[in-house]
Amino acid sequence: MKHILVDTGFLVSLYDRQERAHEECVRLHEQLPNPLVTCEAVISEAFFLLQELPKAQRDILASVDQELLEVRFRLSVSAAKVLEIMDKYRDTPASFADACLVEMADELDTGDILTLDSDFKHYRWRKNKRFNLLIPLG
Repeated sequence: MKHILVDTGFLVSLYDRQERAHEECVRLHEQLPNPLVTCEAVISEAFFLLQELPKAQRDILASVDQELLEVRFRLSVSAAKVLEIMDKYRDTPASFADACLVEMADELDTGDILTLDSDFKHYRWRKNKRFNLLIPLG
């Protein structure tokens, strides 16, 4: 099974009806196979951005509990690699969550990602592979 990575912007837009990309994210989510995969750093960022929407926060955790969203990253195993990625992209700069997702792409052998972050046009996985942005960015 090919994994699809999930970034913060997708989660926030999926669960916040006021976000401009909400409808598109809902449509995509309904079409894609589950589980989607992410890391705790993305969930933490989403919780921070959704702090005024506690139901949205609960819904994210429910999606983890229901195995619709799978947390497939262990920082204890990949901390050095995440730090290398953050150093490599310090000019961008790469956030902690973004660096974890880049490392996850390497670990899971996939560049398919649900993101609204144009930095993923710049990031590379497996040193030189471009990410496949499943949400077109202008």
